[in-house]
Amino acid sequence: MLQEVDLAPKSLRRYEGVVGEEQVRALRELASPLRGKRVAHINATSYGGGVSELLRSLVPLYRALGVDADWLVIPGTQQFFQVTKGLHNGLQGAAFDLTEKAKDIYLTHNQEIAHLLERQYDLIVVHDPQPAALRTMHGRDGARWVWRCHIDTSESNPEVLAFLRPFLADYDALVFTMQEFVPAELAGLRTVIIPPGIDPMSPKNMTAPTDLTQQIVAWAGVELDRLLITQVSRFDPWKDPMGVIEVYRRVRRELPGTQLALLGQMALDDPEGWRMYHDIVGETRGDPDIHVLTNFTGIGNMEVNAFQCFSSVILQKSLREGFGLVVSEALWKGTPVVAGRAGGIPLQMPDGIGGFLIDSIDDCVEKTARLLRDPREAQELGVLGRNHVRQHFLITRLLADELRLLASL
Repeated sequence: MLQEVDLAPKSLRRYEGVVGEEQVRALRELASPLRGKRVAHINATSYGGGVSELLRSLVPLYRALGVDADWLVIPGTQQFFQVTKGLHNGLQGAAFDLTEKAKDIYLTHNQEIAHLLERQYDLIVVHDPQPAALRTMHGRDGARWVWRCHIDTSESNPEVLAFLRPFLADYDALVFTMQEFVPAELAGLRTVIIPPGIDPMSPKNMTAPTDLTQQIVAWAGVELDRLLITQVSRFDPWKDPMGVIEVYRRVRRELPGTQLALLGQMALDDPEGWRMYHDIVGETRGDPDIHVLTNFTGIGNMEVNAFQCFSSVILQKSLREGFGLVVSEALWKGTPVVAGRAGGIPLQMPDGIGGFLIDSIDDCVEKTARLLRDPREAQELGVLGRNHVRQHFLITRLLADELRLLASL
């Protein structure tokens, strides 16, 4: 059988204080056609990355609404995940040598996964390219199937997209974060636009006392009386951590004493992340004011929360980005963000709200230094960003969108 993730129950009542009783009541009404239905969310890892964080909150909320929901994780070998990371990058536009051997590894493993899906479901949501062939390999089996894409596929590698398209065509609906991400090659298939959202009740986003956040960042090596820039991301070339290091070094020349934290969540399905991590450690060795921290060095959601609260500026210097949950996470704490104008980030940061969108290293340096020099402007932008996230990017809105889609199927 596929691995079922053990999840703690959630109470919808806790969310009323954030979104109001009316929104919670609306969720119960949206869920009523699905009560008693069996729903499965299937992805490639239970930790490290935005998808796993979303599912850890979403699936218990389904259950709180009376929907019989499971979160299932596929097994995978290093060889399989190397291929699927290549497919992932290819969907984002990178070159990938899609050899016959790579295709065989992908198809053979998806066939094995199909045999492990033993329980019957009414609705199955498959996330991202790793298990995308599962619908074809397993057959419909009386269910309605959804493929949920969390990455920027606006300029996909044509060969990779052509390989995956026949599998995607078997789904009843395809979900993307933005209309701009829907490839023209998928014309004729049912596509739905649903941006992600953050969980305000999770350890990463719940309100934390100032003295606690200070204790946590100090424990991690940060000096509390000096400025701190932080980027929270997977260690991935698309997140441009080397560019972040360059920005920090140039800002530090203008504002001596500035510190940098790079917080990365290492994921089971991302072998490329370890190579990037070692490159970053090598590049930053010898600078005691750069803190490279991961979930394997004691940095969990509460620590990320603390860094996002305490930092003077959060960077998200993405070159390509599906959505970038960490932007909404930082804005929810009222911390200003300087971020690449990529993918779903501008949705979260319209002009004049939350911080600044940038298109170059020079622009990033200028805007970061500006916010560090002007705490009042930084605070004003952060307040506007928090309000924008409250209105558009909380998990209750995401849940409502998903319930509407599944009920329509």
